[in-house]
Amino acid sequence: MKSLVQGLLSSLKPYLRWFIVGAALFFLAQAFKDHWQEVLTIRISGWGWISLAIALLITIAAHIWSGWIWGWILAEFNQRVKALWSIQTYLITNIGKYLPGNVWHFYGRIRAAQSIDVPQVIAILSTLMEPLLMAASALILAAGTSLQTRGLLQGVTLVIVLIGVHPRILNPMLTFLSKKKAKGGLAAQDQTSAQLKRYPLKPLLGEMGFLLIRGLGFLFALAALSTIEMAQVPQLLSAFSCAWLLGLVIPGAPGGLGVFEATAIALLDGVYPSAIILSGVALYRVISVLSEAIGALLAWLYQAFNSGDFLKVD
Repeated sequence: MKSLVQGLLSSLKPYLRWFIVGAALFFLAQAFKDHWQEVLTIRISGWGWISLAIALLITIAAHIWSGWIWGWILAEFNQRVKALWSIQTYLITNIGKYLPGNVWHFYGRIRAAQSIDVPQVIAILSTLMEPLLMAASALILAAGTSLQTRGLLQGVTLVIVLIGVHPRILNPMLTFLSKKKAKGGLAAQDQTSAQLKRYPLKPLLGEMGFLLIRGLGFLFALAALSTIEMAQVPQLLSAFSCAWLLGLVIPGAPGGLGVFEATAIALLDGVYPSAIILSGVALYRVISVLSEAIGALLAWLYQAFNSGDFLKVD
């Protein structure tokens, strides 16, 4: 019976992905249909273009920062690599998230880590731990910046998330996911040797910084279209964190495409005019993809001209 259910779920999984992406895109199309005339009246001023340029630079910086954090995660498993290596590898592989399957950026990092003698199990665990810490950081920021929930609920959410990334909980979760990812090919001794020995505070704080930088880029994208009051910043950051989290965890959406936009529009309905939100999330998606493409290109060029130093590990 269990194998039958698993087989059924496995056969439905590809259709579920398309259903989620299709539903998100349908919501976006419906929102655009209702507000397209308002969108066409929006004009970007000179300051607006400067704001978009700043948003692009900030988002590129966020990806560079994220690559550095991946090196911190490897260090948690006693695999110390150069920051330059982790950043370049991360940027080059990051564009792979938009390929069908939404796993090729992880595959590229695992292969790159193995090429410098990082054990397979640790390479896999590092790629699994990164999105888990990102999700935890998004929950923390969403709860910490929300002005619409009660203090007790915020406190409980923060405590649950902080406990959830404790090694006693995170280690079994990572082991289970790594065995599934490697299709059971990991030896028991490899699993026991690749365990977190301490609370991953530094990578967690780093991922929170990553989300804050990404959120700042989102704010500048919106600022290109409308004035942002300081009182609105917490709500905007909370909505961004929630939307980014759903784009991360919902399967079938490469880079959160469609899911992020639909969630942001739904959460910010009433905060800004619908036309501003529609245009803002569209601009931010362009900025996100462009920043990843620029980051990958710059990292590839640097690697091509400095290949001798690229593979050296501390």
